Amino acid sequence: MIQLDQRQLGTTGIVVPPLGVGVWSWGDTGFWGYGSSHTRDDISLAYKACLDAGLNFFDTAEIYGGGESERILGECIRKEGRPVIIASKFAPLPTRLSRHALLNALDASLERLGVGAIDLYQIHWPYTFLNTNSLMDALAQAVRSGKVRAVGVSNYSAARMRQAHARLARHDIPLASNQVHYSLLHRKPEKNGVLDACRELNVTLIAYSPLEQGLLTGKYRVTNAQVIPMVGPRRFIPAFSAARRRKMEPLFEVMATVASARDKTIGQVALNWLIAKDACIVPIPGAKNLRQARENAGAIGWRLTDEEFTKISNATAL
Repeated sequence: MIQLDQRQLGTTGIVVPPLGVGVWSWGDTGFWGYGSSHTRDDISLAYKACLDAGLNFFDTAEIYGGGESERILGECIRKEGRPVIIASKFAPLPTRLSRHALLNALDASLERLGVGAIDLYQIHWPYTFLNTNSLMDALAQAVRSGKVRAVGVSNYSAARMRQAHARLARHDIPLASNQVHYSLLHRKPEKNGVLDACRELNVTLIAYSPLEQGLLTGKYRVTNAQVIPMVGPRRFIPAFSAARRRKMEPLFEVMATVASARDKTIGQVALNWLIAKDACIVPIPGAKNLRQARENAGAIGWRLTDEEFTKISNATAL
């Protein structure tokens, strides 16, 4: 097993590796093509490889695959029998406008996962008729019930995060995390105050899409000799257009140089850049098969030099 620099979820005392595992693709047939692009056996191998590498922090949600992601994760946990840290999320849909709805959803997630408590329970997004205070009060009740160890938010602005933090403090409960989109190609948390607020409040920033759905692995690079056409949902994502990918080439050239010198891949360099950015950041790349799990694991156990980090950072000015 790789020796890892452990990180805490906020001030909760819950310790996680510097890299987690996002399991949106587990059971999702719509965007990720579960059953065709990857199977249940692929997921089992990925799960075991993650644990073997020390990556035991898994992030799911009730809406991923209509609950199938939670079910599959629960099955993997029971089959392997090794301790893991589970994060899941409540979807505050317009039809769920009470704290009872959250508590009922929590019970349903616990049943699908087959566990007695979820380590980190998060509000999936802030856009809801329920105000922040009501949601935080419901999360506090979930903690008091013993069904949740720590609470977090997702896609919250710095201002909303501060409000959530303050409301939870009235219950003597810390805000553990804010899960937001963050990668080398999406550095908005550095500009919109979210990263600064996480540092100030001792809140962990869980970075989702740290590889931009595969874009930052270098798999879809555009060169003068070849333009890989997009298929599936990616063809509708602006970042995957040939023009946008061509503009990314200066970044990929820098990353490729660093990767070659380190005997690493471009994707591993991209993940290590996030890990090195700040100790409060925990990226959660997806892993739907053994290859991806091993690829992600190669991003830990080493660290970019300050010079390499700066070169890569400067190259993102697209």
